[in-house]
Amino acid sequence: MRRAFLYLSEPETIMAQRRRVVVTGMGALTPIGLNVPDFWEALLQGKSGAAPITRFDPTPFDTHFACELKGFDPLDYMDRKTARRLDPFAQYALVATDEALRDAGLDPEKLAASEKDRIGVVFGSGIGGMQVFQEQTAQYLQRGARFISPLFIPMLIPDISAGHLAIRYGFRGPNYAVVSACATANHNLGDAFLLIQRGMADVVLCGGSEAPITEMALGGFNAMKALSTRNDDPARASRPFDATRDGFVMGEGAGALVLEELEHARRRGARIYAEVLGIGMSADAHHITAPDPEGEGAALAMQALLRDANLRPEDVDYINMHGTSTPLGDVAETKAIKRVFGEHAYRMNVSSTKSMTGHLLGAAGAVEAIATILAIVHQTVPPTINFEHPDPECDLNYTFNAPQQRPVRVAINNAFGFGGHNTAVAFGRYEE
Repeated sequence: MRRAFLYLSEPETIMAQRRRVVVTGMGALTPIGLNVPDFWEALLQGKSGAAPITRFDPTPFDTHFACELKGFDPLDYMDRKTARRLDPFAQYALVATDEALRDAGLDPEKLAASEKDRIGVVFGSGIGGMQVFQEQTAQYLQRGARFISPLFIPMLIPDISAGHLAIRYGFRGPNYAVVSACATANHNLGDAFLLIQRGMADVVLCGGSEAPITEMALGGFNAMKALSTRNDDPARASRPFDATRDGFVMGEGAGALVLEELEHARRRGARIYAEVLGIGMSADAHHITAPDPEGEGAALAMQALLRDANLRPEDVDYINMHGTSTPLGDVAETKAIKRVFGEHAYRMNVSSTKSMTGHLLGAAGAVEAIATILAIVHQTVPPTINFEHPDPECDLNYTFNAPQQRPVRVAINNAFGFGGHNTAVAFGRYEE
């Protein structure tokens, strides 16, 4: 007897089986705003989050600045005991997630047990507990092995935010973290999308968080020559696509999204920000840190996305680029976009919000997904700031220095990571 799955060979049949997935809640903790409304307003104002590092003395290092969270105190959001048991990256995850759930109108205390069984958490970090790792290593070197904290490992591991969130809210659906460097949050978002599509959950809380602004992370990235050293002008250091760009600016924070099956969202009268249309993933298979110089891996991810979402290149109005402000990365991504979109690459808007937030590493994909969704909601493309000097290899419409109002029905968020990990997610304006 032939099994049912053998009949799912035609692409249109597979598409018909898919459940539609929408975004119903968002939360953001960023260097330019500690919630989604403030973050969006700062993007439209072209506000830079880069400034001299205040957390430690950076003078021994080549780079003296970063995009730190400003005005953030964990005790404004949680009790002292909880804060002490969480590395900052996990604190950030809880804060962003609380906002996203409130925004979605989901109160865990009012949900039935059967409903919580169908809510998952897919939430990651590119690095994990960098601060606790540094502190506990110093403790060992200064005082010995007996003084290592029993909470060291639980505070360190990148998946722990997903565990804490499930415990905090009682969500018993799929629970894990994807870790793929700076593509982490986009991969987590993509997995959340697939879980709902396939019926393994009705709601998935997803995103990424990162707290890398420590001596060891700064020193490590400096050793790689990855960071900007524009110490005399930090606010203008992150300058994607500018000919004088000299590296990325490290940032910290978190982004959280509530993804929900469409009919589930409609039954409870949820506000729908946008629909998740599809995902694309690939590998460069080229180098552990440098992108493929022709952008072949990035192009593969975007091509896979267009197929998955059943989109034509000309359907896309805006791309929030990975755009890290590195000499190689910006050119490679530009080439990839031109390879995939042809002449249409010059008709749509692209931009890099990292020019304002800095690079949030494992949180970048989620924070930038929120910016991409809000571009659809407000029909406004956020800018790439700090542009001064044209680069002949970067010749697209990067929305330099000021936001642009335009129709945005479909938008893509790109995120790439060390190791050659490439991701692209498409969002569309929700229609019945």
